[in-house]
Amino acid sequence: MIELREELPCDYRDTENVIREAFWNHYTPACNDHYLIHIMRNCPAFVPELDIVAVEDGKIIGNSMCLKSYILGDDEKHYEVLSLGPIGVLPEYQHQGIGGRLIAHTKEIAKKMGFKGILLCGDPDYYTRQGFIAAEKYKIRNVENMYADALHACELYQGAFSKISGRYCEDEIYNVDEKRVKEFDMQFPNKEIVYGTPMQKKFEMMIEKVRPYQV
Repeated sequence: MIELREELPCDYRDTENVIREAFWNHYTPACNDHYLIHIMRNCPAFVPELDIVAVEDGKIIGNSMCLKSYILGDDEKHYEVLSLGPIGVLPEYQHQGIGGRLIAHTKEIAKKMGFKGILLCGDPDYYTRQGFIAAEKYKIRNVENMYADALHACELYQGAFSKISGRYCEDEIYNVDEKRVKEFDMQFPNKEIVYGTPMQKKFEMMIEKVRPYQV
């Protein structure tokens, strides 16, 4: 039986290893996501109630985290939202609905906490199955004021984004220092770095699909 619960300090290294295994060579050669969650926990925007682990027989097999972010509205107001990610599941447990359960659980808690909605950058083929739609539908752009195919949004209640349009601004912590990533990764077992996989090529093409916003 798989249990979903908040991450505990004693889980930290196991969770980091899960995220490393989940993302290694997936979207990019190697990965930086395990370092990202390592530093996210001390970020002022971190939401500990939404740091969720999936556990089976005492073993952590999945994790999702959120940070507070905001939409800089076209009316110049700031609208607080959540950034979801990283979210990952050990490769041997993937395609069993665990990621979907983590997302659904996150939505449920976030709604109770009063958040309007959740945004993320990710694969449309996956996240549209989890209740997300293209952020462009809400006239939400990236921080460069461009519509992006990878940018997705999910309202936590009907009409949450109906009167909001603007630029999505996520925390600067997502812009990780790759030198520190490499230093941090030395604490883990060595893994082969693979370049040019089909998923890496798909991801590279996806993040390049942006369009100018026109008033």
